[in-house]
Amino acid sequence: MGSSLRCTVVVPTYNRRRLLELTLDSLDRQTLPRDRFEVLVVDDGSSDDTAAVVRGYEDRFDLRYFYQPDEGYRVAKARNVGIRHASGEVCVFVDSGVLLHSASLSAHVTAHEATEEPLALNGYVYCFNLDNEDAQLIRKVVDVDDIDASIASMARTKAWPDVREPFYARYSDDFGHLPAPWLMYWTCHSSARTEQVRSIGMYDEEFRQWGGEDLDLAYRLHRDGARFGVSRDACAIHYPHEKDQDDNTRSARENYRYIAEKYGTPITRMLVEQPAIRFAMFNQVIEERGLPRCADYPSAG
Repeated sequence: MGSSLRCTVVVPTYNRRRLLELTLDSLDRQTLPRDRFEVLVVDDGSSDDTAAVVRGYEDRFDLRYFYQPDEGYRVAKARNVGIRHASGEVCVFVDSGVLLHSASLSAHVTAHEATEEPLALNGYVYCFNLDNEDAQLIRKVVDVDDIDASIASMARTKAWPDVREPFYARYSDDFGHLPAPWLMYWTCHSSARTEQVRSIGMYDEEFRQWGGEDLDLAYRLHRDGARFGVSRDACAIHYPHEKDQDDNTRSARENYRYIAEKYGTPITRMLVEQPAIRFAMFNQVIEERGLPRCADYPSAG
């Protein structure tokens, strides 16, 4: 890949005006030259003034806004709208409320430029609380006007590291050699080559509730030869927002069942085992059981 590689940042949103502002502010501070990236905001039917918020940034960087009617939870379709309209060679997926370090986009682009091998790359995400347990304290500590300084402080004090840090520490930041690296690819902040994402069918729009659509995409990226890893230079803060962890857990469980049935492999069926197997332990269990790898099921899905 040449040095002119561009990236497309795809930001789905729904009634998160303030969180979207914070994300767009962080994109406005990127060190990557303005002609090297575009931002596509895809609105899943917001009833607040999301469109007006986006208009306020149109003169700051290459920004386009897309709207789809509110027909329920359709984040997979929203991301596909962005992918279809992307002009960048790399898609960077960022959720509303993810505040990027100023060097984050540059780190994504640099990683993809450095190899001919297709990458499925995680950004490093601080402050990802599963149940908003530290929300008030995080809001107090994070300086939304100086994300870089806030991240530097967290890195120094080891406060609120990426919840996948124990996994990274165990398997390294380059974990593509594992039988199921796709379990750690979460599209709150990640990237992949646009052409490859399109070629594998993009996001499955059958996902109509929270959870799992990113794992489904990652499974197919893995099967298509993408190499998985994390870039610590592509770091960000997951700013707290309202969530219902019990409801998210329920809907994710249903979506995991869909994935298990869709592919029907010994590994994907582990998603619905009871008691549940923690994602961080999946690869160890796969190895202990001697299960065949995903590549042994080329016709599934």
